[in-house]
Amino acid sequence: MTGRRLPQLARHQVGELSSVPARKVPGLRAMGIETVLDLLTHYPRRYVDRRSTAEIASLSEGEEAMVSAKVVRSSNRRLRNGRTMTEIALEDGTGRLTCTFFNQAWRAKQLPAGTSVTVFGRVDSYRGAWQMSHPVVDLVGDQTGRIVAVYPQSQKAKVGSVELATYVAEVLRRAGEFAEPVPAAFLRALALTGRTRAFWAIHLPESDEDHFAARRRLAFDELLRLQLLLVARKRLLALDARGIAHEIRPGGLVETFLGRLPFELTRAQRAAIGEIEADLASAHPMNRLLQGDVGAGKTVVALATLLAGVEGGHQGALMVPTEVLAEQHYLSSRRLLDGLRVPDQSRLGGERPLMVSLLTSRTSGAERARILQELRSGSLDLLVGTHALLTEHVEFASLGVVVVDEQHRFGVEQRAALREKGRHDPDLLVMTATPIPRSAAMTVYGDLDHTVLDELPPGRGPISTRWLEWHREAAVWRQVRKELDAGMQAYVICPLVEGHLEEGEADEWDTEVEGEEDGEGGRERGGGRERGGGRERGGGRERVGSRERDGDGPRRLVGDLVAERRPPRSVNDETERLRAGELSPYSIATLHGQLPAKEKDAVMSAFRNGEVQVLVATTVVEVGVDVANASVMVIEDADRFGIAQLHQLRGRVGRNSAPSKCFLLADPLTPLAEKRLEALVASENGFELAEADLELRGGGTMLGARQKGRTDLKLARLSRDRDLVGRAREVASAIIELDPALSAPEHELLREELDIFISEEEREFLFRS
Repeated sequence: MTGRRLPQLARHQVGELSSVPARKVPGLRAMGIETVLDLLTHYPRRYVDRRSTAEIASLSEGEEAMVSAKVVRSSNRRLRNGRTMTEIALEDGTGRLTCTFFNQAWRAKQLPAGTSVTVFGRVDSYRGAWQMSHPVVDLVGDQTGRIVAVYPQSQKAKVGSVELATYVAEVLRRAGEFAEPVPAAFLRALALTGRTRAFWAIHLPESDEDHFAARRRLAFDELLRLQLLLVARKRLLALDARGIAHEIRPGGLVETFLGRLPFELTRAQRAAIGEIEADLASAHPMNRLLQGDVGAGKTVVALATLLAGVEGGHQGALMVPTEVLAEQHYLSSRRLLDGLRVPDQSRLGGERPLMVSLLTSRTSGAERARILQELRSGSLDLLVGTHALLTEHVEFASLGVVVVDEQHRFGVEQRAALREKGRHDPDLLVMTATPIPRSAAMTVYGDLDHTVLDELPPGRGPISTRWLEWHREAAVWRQVRKELDAGMQAYVICPLVEGHLEEGEADEWDTEVEGEEDGEGGRERGGGRERGGGRERGGGRERVGSRERDGDGPRRLVGDLVAERRPPRSVNDETERLRAGELSPYSIATLHGQLPAKEKDAVMSAFRNGEVQVLVATTVVEVGVDVANASVMVIEDADRFGIAQLHQLRGRVGRNSAPSKCFLLADPLTPLAEKRLEALVASENGFELAEADLELRGGGTMLGARQKGRTDLKLARLSRDRDLVGRAREVASAIIELDPALSAPEHELLREELDIFISEEEREFLFRS
């Protein structure tokens, strides 16, 4: 292969470039730019089009424009605060434009009268005349007359976008042609530009089409590297697995269980069980992701999967993230499995009842000892539990099937630890009620087969969702009282237990992305659409964006928003407030993760039985809680929760045929928070909301412990590159099918790039997931 290889660039430090002063090296290192390859892949975050000039007479206020004109006057004057203001007056024959600079007195010498200059900046009107403040000044034309890349930069590191562009230009000039790692046949089939052209056009585009094509090609490379690892891993697992070939007999345990259900399975449930049974019959361990919307019937599919293992003489484990969900699964499992019997030659009659137990951190010592002994002897068939299943004392006689519910709530090491408790490789089914967009599923769970429950059981009533600001709170409680008077029940959700977040929960407010100085005469806002600055005050209220806030109380700066953050309500305080106020005639109980297990059991039992009319809770009820008589939910401070969490919470109502209501109470202070709430109001479909969530939050990290935010993919975005994800998967599959170890000469460069871009530690994390 001819051309410069990326591993070669990774061996050279950025300080070796002649354009990089030694004093800039520490700042670049602080930005994560240590090697020449780091610099080359430090891609622009946006572009400014400076190809066309405008006449001064045609300028409009607020626009960004490029003007070529002659300097007619330069002057400096000192202001009262000690700063120096430089004014440069320009004329082009159609009008006059004044450019102002603060503390840049040298500009007057740089731009004396008679100098021809091109300036680029935002146009403002001052006393009836056009003005630019701190425009880009170009005397020789290298920053104007073309598309200019704007790079992510750091004021703290004192490295600006123009400097970065200079450094990258030297890399491109000295590197010359780049070696091509992707076989030409695939490039032609996908209409992808060559790598050399891609690197030049991403940094120095000649047109919009130029950098679009470059971004597409380089994003494909990122996705291809991930897919090569995932496809190779899936193939390796299939070859090396020590699996169990489960025999599911006609008239056996699974068929008996399904035949006794008091309801008909949906088409999607039957299809899912069919796919899973085919996996279980194979000697290769199953690795399958089951995703479905809230209430799609995943529990029945999970129980059928676990029973298939028990039918063959093995055991099953169901691991869930919270004690409330574990208890809910345990109770529903016992109810649905009651009366089922399994073969046992040690018993009179040759069989015994199917045994199910619950293990959590709150299980008593005596009960724990009994469970552990029965697990080791094989007399316990199914174990439901939390992280307690992972402790070293938990030993199975023969673990055949593992089901992990709400799998995103567990770390990858925790899921792997449970699988390793089997003598053979147990079959694994991971479930989520948080639908995952197909592009994300193919990337994050690329070595899993996918099953989707895209159909809800009949008899589910619609849920109307409304977002109301806090000043309309009284209307919400009127609606709640109306539902309670009709014999229904209600949830009230708060983000805090008592002055602090529930353990394991994150305050979405703190994850907002604040504005970042772009160094090009403006600010680029993070976390949503751009807002105009400025505030209107009057009448004790402050207008921020399009919504009114009370004028008193603490305020916080977010991007260009100045607003106050009202203190959130806690479960304990809100329970007392509602008992004394809006809901005083009704029975109210409190539920959160810090309550003792017996108290939580008692509260949930009372709510299920209708003895409690209103349950004030944290997100501990987010998944698994099923009370058909609950018809209304109020989520307070809803802007503190993410889309997936809000959708899960909303799914606790609407569990009978009657219409239900969900009220979101919030005064969101950021555009991102507003978009989350607007998405919930607009759709009940979890898959649509998953796409919206991916669009708003980003793809998250694929190769580390973080679950959201900054992504390992520098250019590829799962939300907008759905087609590329699928194409990268197809190419990876074709390559690995012919050359599993990437040992052929034509794949040598792909193997090298996997080594430099994805470390062994990152691969281990990815594989254990």
